Amino acid sequence: MKKLMMMAVFMVTAVSAQAQSDAEPYFTTKEMPDMLKWCPAPPDTVGTHFAYDIMQYFWGKEMRNCKERADIAIRDAVYGLDCIIREFSEPFGLTISKEETPEIYKVMRDGTATCDSICTLPKRYYMRKRPFMRFHEQTLTPDDEPALSRNGSYPSGHTLLGWSSALLLSEINPERADTILARGLMYGDSRVIVGAHWQSDVDAGRLAASVAYARLHTSERFLSQMRLARLEFRVKTGLATPAEIKMYKKSHAKK
Repeated sequence: MKKLMMMAVFMVTAVSAQAQSDAEPYFTTKEMPDMLKWCPAPPDTVGTHFAYDIMQYFWGKEMRNCKERADIAIRDAVYGLDCIIREFSEPFGLTISKEETPEIYKVMRDGTATCDSICTLPKRYYMRKRPFMRFHEQTLTPDDEPALSRNGSYPSGHTLLGWSSALLLSEINPERADTILARGLMYGDSRVIVGAHWQSDVDAGRLAASVAYARLHTSERFLSQMRLARLEFRVKTGLATPAEIKMYKKSHAKK
């Protein structure tokens, strides 16, 4: 069983690594804001903030009793762009794919990969133990536990991915921002429900995503790609004017 678990972890990691290798980040990790210089450290284990973390851990365990919510949390645990596309397409109002919406896909791929790098330094520095390790209990995704045990808990990378995706998609389709952001919030909460993260990990992940997303807007390449993504959304949803349709076709004729 242990051997099978390790093989599963390796396969998931390999797929994730392949997806990341295709990305063209807008900034390097060193060019992103350094979380160690401005983000608070994870709560001390004897403080009131950690007491809240423990309360939320038990809240997460209670939420597992709702099968529908537990199933969503398990789906959200599969890290990567494929999961984001699957879970966010409905609230976004348009099915996202590399083939049918290449401009939206590209800005999501490169944008989220850029945002993700902001958590590299704090994860290594703090190497915070995850809830299931401290309580010696199983998560809803036991096959992930070997890999998670070797990866710092603070901040939550899943939450960072989910919240940055929600911010990005809300900018493309502001009319559905409420629905998109609600799903983004749920995506982070899933990490507490699964038992892989503390609430403070999730809170820090959302903060990190917001900071990283602001940094994206200082990249002219990102801004240019975002304009193409918004144009593509309007074309695919029938909102584009004849001039916009002509512009979109012209931009793709060059590729």
